[in-house]
Amino acid sequence: MSFTNTFLNESIEIINKLDKNSIENSVAILKSIRDNKGRLFIIGSGGGAGHASHACCDFRKICGLEAYSPSDNVSELTARVNDEGWDVSYVNWMKGSNFNSKDGVLVFSVGGGSEDKNVSMNLVNVIKYAKEIGAKVVGVVGKDGGYTAKKSDAAVIIPVINESRITPHTEGFQAIIWHLFVSHPDLQINKTKWESIK
Repeated sequence: MSFTNTFLNESIEIINKLDKNSIENSVAILKSIRDNKGRLFIIGSGGGAGHASHACCDFRKICGLEAYSPSDNVSELTARVNDEGWDVSYVNWMKGSNFNSKDGVLVFSVGGGSEDKNVSMNLVNVIKYAKEIGAKVVGVVGKDGGYTAKKSDAAVIIPVINESRITPHTEGFQAIIWHLFVSHPDLQINKTKWESIK
């Protein structure tokens, strides 16, 4: 079997194993943030930061949900990394935005962060602070989901089908899941362009 067939068959298996309840729970939380006039802060590193930027646009434009991504402002982010350190760069950015209990966090991460292994502490510290102030946390993560899965109000975990392709499958499916979120009838309020052209 070719690599293409293998990769696509693994993707089909992931779709069939996704926990649909965790997806619906995530949608309900995101809707409650919007209904309460809260804001959504979308965070990730590497590919997750790229996803955060794209998803931010979709939640704002398609769902009317005020959304922000700390990694979009390179000047501020790098100033905070330089002056305060990577581990607190996101949480301090959010404190500067008056992050509060009406708001929420959406995390895109492969491993979800780990205090024990000192991995993705920039994400871990945001989640910790969110829980302290009573803000909601939703995660879309891979592997076992790490700190994000343990502490989130809802977490969609991308099933591991092949240990050698955890990252590409997780990051690929993160895009599918957030597009599902913004297309969900409980969240979508504006038509997307090509679907509105007759």
